Amino acid sequence: MDPEAPILAPRQSILTALRGLPEGARSRDLQQLAGLKEMGVQAFRRILLRLVVEGTVKIAGLTKDRRYFLAEAPGAPSQPEVRAEVAVIEALDGYPALSPEAQACREVLALPLIKRKPVTYQRAFLDAYVPNGTFYLPKASRDHLASLGRPMDLERPVGTYARQIFQRLLIDLSWNSSRLEGNTYSLLDTEKLIELGKSAEGKDSRETTMILNHKAAIEYLVASAEEIAPDPVTIRNLHALLVENLLGDPLGAGVLRTAPVGIHGTTYLPTAVPQILDESFRQILHAASDILDPFEQAFFMLVHIPYLQPFIDGNKRTARLAANIPFIRLNCIPITFMDLPSAAFTDGLLAIYEQNRIELFRDVFVYAYERSCIRFNSVRGIFGEPDPFRVRYRNQVKAVVREAVLAGESIPEAKPRVRAFLEAELPREDWSRFTSAVETELASLHDGNYARFQLRPSEFQAWLDRTQPRKQ
Repeated sequence: MDPEAPILAPRQSILTALRGLPEGARSRDLQQLAGLKEMGVQAFRRILLRLVVEGTVKIAGLTKDRRYFLAEAPGAPSQPEVRAEVAVIEALDGYPALSPEAQACREVLALPLIKRKPVTYQRAFLDAYVPNGTFYLPKASRDHLASLGRPMDLERPVGTYARQIFQRLLIDLSWNSSRLEGNTYSLLDTEKLIELGKSAEGKDSRETTMILNHKAAIEYLVASAEEIAPDPVTIRNLHALLVENLLGDPLGAGVLRTAPVGIHGTTYLPTAVPQILDESFRQILHAASDILDPFEQAFFMLVHIPYLQPFIDGNKRTARLAANIPFIRLNCIPITFMDLPSAAFTDGLLAIYEQNRIELFRDVFVYAYERSCIRFNSVRGIFGEPDPFRVRYRNQVKAVVREAVLAGESIPEAKPRVRAFLEAELPREDWSRFTSAVETELASLHDGNYARFQLRPSEFQAWLDRTQPRKQ
């Protein structure tokens, strides 16, 4: 493959193929004609149905003999049954809901490696960022996250909230960050290791060490809350704690690498020039320290530390913990990456590595932070103030939760139901918070509060019997 050849995104390949097919085509034929036969059938179907939802492609016929055509007037409303079909696919896919821009990033990643352009580190991507002038997170996203995780009492000493939830933070962040690295410890095993010092039977010593290293790194962040910052000293110490006894060369802990590294499953090759590594590392942290918004600062570090790959190993782990620096300092809810599919985190980074596009990782970040807020129940449990949003949609939330319970649905299984309700009843700007409210209620449902949803004991027990095995 010519490394300079442009990448034709799957959706563009589909549209190009349909322009030459006035009679339309079946899905399986269209996949061949679009040159996407190496793509998984489910991935291709998702992209094709997305084009239908957007009104760019129209359909005719029943599911079995359905044919796809190029729409004469793009933007026309799509069929409700197709929207429901897409919602089911995405729920089974285990992915957070994605914006069209994020979907486009992901579609390129669905191409085989050989069809994706080889790339190396682009310093211009970093140079283009102006702290407090450039924003990876739109204002609406920053305001939304602040409404979920920022304290009402700004006068509390630095690190107060992290100390209040310290044990839960130790367990959740250690487990989830390790899980995203492929660690096979369960949440319960992680809890026993951190609280009792008991290693899980049959686990590799590296997995045990990884979790204990996370524990030490989080303890460092919380104990040093008044002194930590997005600076080289803090980040290098974080790295040293996270990779202790895990590197082939122990002298690489907390030290910028001097050797090249490769990343499996991507066409991206990080720079191996020591001068660029040193200058870019300092530039990243200087820019991060100037960013005023804690959510933008956290996301900026999550993007640029793994992209640069300043250390020989442990870069993603370092970035995930570094992202919590502004949250710990400002008493915000921390980000623990609870319930985040590892594929979503990986794909978000791959879009940055190969495309310098942040939209997919941005959607993943927002989802991950929302899940963390649900876990810590920030809106109601911490501050004890009524949330106007929840008051306004109180009856609607209860109705959707009740329907999900009666249908025997877990949180992931309820997503299509919630999505259908949102599209029919609520303005788009309220979708995310309404979804979080429903998921919070489902996650906290127990035998002492189910009556609020007009559920009978037998109905609650039936739902509990079906969903409990899936809960942590």
